Amino acid sequence: MKDYYYFLGIEREDGIEEIRKAYRKLSLKYHPDKSESDPFFEKRFREIREAYEVLSDEDQKRTYDHLLSLDCTSTKSNLPPKIKSFHANKIRVKKGEEIIITWQTQNADVVKIHPFGLEKAFGERKFKVTNFGEDRKFQLIINASNTLLNQTVAHGITIIELSEHEEINPHVTPPSSTPETTLEEKEISLLTKCIIIVISLLILGLLYWILYHS
Repeated sequence: MKDYYYFLGIEREDGIEEIRKAYRKLSLKYHPDKSESDPFFEKRFREIREAYEVLSDEDQKRTYDHLLSLDCTSTKSNLPPKIKSFHANKIRVKKGEEIIITWQTQNADVVKIHPFGLEKAFGERKFKVTNFGEDRKFQLIINASNTLLNQTVAHGITIIELSEHEEINPHVTPPSSTPETTLEEKEISLLTKCIIIVISLLILGLLYWILYHS
């Protein structure tokens, strides 16, 4: 698992001011504009920015510290990471409507869900979408990584915005529009079939008689 404290050169006990100070100092030092697109500087800058995005967010930092503690006491898997499930309780919602997502991964020591950031290997999150894109869509993407193998898998969910006058439940299958057949209608249908059979037999008998006596 990546050590974001090492990337910024700080201790786990350092507060937000130390985190910001370290980020400003290192981001200026390793900014790609100052290195003429040197691959080392570009990679270092990405690591610094990634570390700051996690450690400067209180919720993400709490999750990261928990995962880092587990990582220090557990053996990493040498199997490829998997996303066993990633679901939303609804994918067509109105602006501001609550959505619940659940996920479960396997063999992954780093799990991120865009746009929320670092998450545990499995869990549940409730949220509301207030800003959809111009196409009235909101994209959720989960990335599960095994840093030992340097492998990552991803899966996405698209949330679609409903307008105020739309009332659509995507989880309910509309009932069939075919009307039910009543008992009386069934009896009439059976009688009609019997009459057709009798008439057909009479016609065949008549044709046979004509052919036999001609």
